[in-house]
Amino acid sequence: MKKPLIFCLLITACGPIPLVQAEKECLERAQLAQQPRGEVSLGVGSNGKPAGGLTVGISSDFIQGRDPSQVFDSCVFQRAGQMPSRPFNTYPPR
Repeated sequence: MKKPLIFCLLITACGPIPLVQAEKECLERAQLAQQPRGEVSLGVGSNGKPAGGLTVGISSDFIQGRDPSQVFDSCVFQRAGQMPSRPFNTYPPR
């Protein structure tokens, strides 16, 4: 009796997700294909010692020179099973 239930759960997990959710998840991937993202932090600890950090986010899509619009379209199609409701370039830059 458990095998059919597990099979149904696995099939459902692989199915398409709602278009709005796919667009939201794929937007960040497309933005990283457009340009790397970074963050620098500087400060002083309670003991008076300086502290800092550097975070850089770069995607393989950016390194390969893939078009962010194509990255967005293919990502949404793979996840939702349909094309995005609007083009990538209509989203505000981040």
